Amino acid sequence: MGDRRLSAPNSAVSTPPEASRWRRAPRWAWWSILGNAGLLGLLAWTLGQATPPPARGPATPSAAQPSKASTLTSPPPSPELGPRHQLSYEQWVGLLGREARAIAAQPPKHLNILLGDSLSLWFPSELLPTETTWLNQGISGETSGGLLNRLDLMDQTDPEVIFVMIGINDLIRGVSNEAIAANYRGMIRYLVWAHPDSRIVVQSVLPHSGPKATWEGRDRLLAIPLEQIQDLNESLAAIARDEGAQYLNLYPLFADETGYLHHDFTTDGLHLNRNGYLVWRSALQLYSQIKP
Repeated sequence: MGDRRLSAPNSAVSTPPEASRWRRAPRWAWWSILGNAGLLGLLAWTLGQATPPPARGPATPSAAQPSKASTLTSPPPSPELGPRHQLSYEQWVGLLGREARAIAAQPPKHLNILLGDSLSLWFPSELLPTETTWLNQGISGETSGGLLNRLDLMDQTDPEVIFVMIGINDLIRGVSNEAIAANYRGMIRYLVWAHPDSRIVVQSVLPHSGPKATWEGRDRLLAIPLEQIQDLNESLAAIARDEGAQYLNLYPLFADETGYLHHDFTTDGLHLNRNGYLVWRSALQLYSQIKP
């Protein structure tokens, strides 16, 4: 799984043997974003909902340092959520810490960081936008509380952009929108403090496929109304605006005409397939052009 975690241009470590195979993927997913003026306009509109983060001075430890653990409201993640893997949660955290320290010791240019759960973890490294080094800090089954509690792993890194997507596993576990929002506010405050020169980008929680889902926890997905996800995303957009971060609304790009996750973008109604990651990749590329 190491090749999914750290991606750098022209690096043997980060370019798996199948790195060129994405070009043979169905091009309709790419052109559905880049070639359709309506979707481009939609993406530009979603990006325009956030205000740019204010200028921030250098971070210096003080009594005002945000506490990561103060809003921890959910239990530690378990491997039952998302794709199963061989490592325990604690082992994954240890692995991420080592990778973050390694990249901090030899800082690359144009470092971007992905923070999240299995959706971020399984982003194919060869599909991530090029000309950028990507540090993937996703963990399968991660929750907003778990992510909040491990942000200090990246304290010594110097990223240009930190992308955050988390929350679906909280909803699956029955965590309230209010608790998730509180964890998000704690995360953004900490990241703004620890990385004053970085852009912090909150990405919306994606829809699920509802009755069409085949994921083993389908009943738990059905218990999450789409309105709850949309309400949560509205809260996340407001938190990003209030705390000096940016908001990237991916939800409309993944939803079908009924609001559920489009079947062409998912493997099981919860996780993304290659087409889904092509859409996400296109959104990230457009984001970098619209929000320099």
